[in-house]
Amino acid sequence: MQLVIREANEGPFLSQVLRFGRDNERLSSQQLAAIKGKAVLMSLKFADKYYNKYKMHLLEQAAHDVIGVVSLGLQELSGRDAAKALALLQAPEGPIKPFQKGWSMLITVSPKQAGNSLYGDVDARLLDKISSPPDVEEWQGWQEYEKALAEHNKTRLMGLLDSHFFAYDNDHPTMEDKLAEALLYRILCGAGLKVKQDLKRRLARDVVLQDAWLDKDHIAVQLEQLLGELPADMATALRQELSPGFVPNLLHTLSFVRQYQQLQQENASPEKLDNMEMRAGLKHPLLGWPLYHDF
Repeated sequence: MQLVIREANEGPFLSQVLRFGRDNERLSSQQLAAIKGKAVLMSLKFADKYYNKYKMHLLEQAAHDVIGVVSLGLQELSGRDAAKALALLQAPEGPIKPFQKGWSMLITVSPKQAGNSLYGDVDARLLDKISSPPDVEEWQGWQEYEKALAEHNKTRLMGLLDSHFFAYDNDHPTMEDKLAEALLYRILCGAGLKVKQDLKRRLARDVVLQDAWLDKDHIAVQLEQLLGELPADMATALRQELSPGFVPNLLHTLSFVRQYQQLQQENASPEKLDNMEMRAGLKHPLLGWPLYHDF
């Protein structure tokens, strides 16, 4: 197993830290040999568990995987501080603790619907992006982890919105779409209600539209009340996902609701209501408007 010490800010983070230690005379030859020795043993164990340690190319792949995972955990534990990272490597367990941290990070963000992975709870495609030959010029493992973390958080947030605001399974493609339907339902039908597939029936029977609802400030207040029901970190993440046009677009939908209800009150046929809905959606997307048919 080669642990190449490259130029500053090049290669996997592990290589960068070793270079820092050498250039600043904080890493002796004996310490470097000890770190390399532990990394070699880790690679052998990794290959034995997931590959074939008797095939050279698979043993090399295991070494690349170990370097990438150690780099990931080392960067997280040290906050990308080279001195702190070096101290971690010089500890008795050497690169073992950073590897364990990096592996747990990959488990956390690996998609749960990825099918059977060679690496158990770690997604094979993600590990491939984290894995790094020691002499690679630019390691993108941390950036790939951040992408996976962002997707993981979005999935968690989508699930939270479903469980907290919806009484039926929905397939909204984005958090903004999901939140918009929940907010529109609350405005029209009442606070604290979970979304059901009955909004169009409610419009025809018992929703009395208020002029005060068709106001950006009113929608913004209702939005904050809705977000206030969620954990603070989740509410913050949701705010970051919302586009600047979220409130104006929801106001446009409320204007459409008034026209739709008027047509209902004129006993329009389901086909006519459908056509109106389709034409309005083509002209301007109806953010928050339910997609189901309800005759």
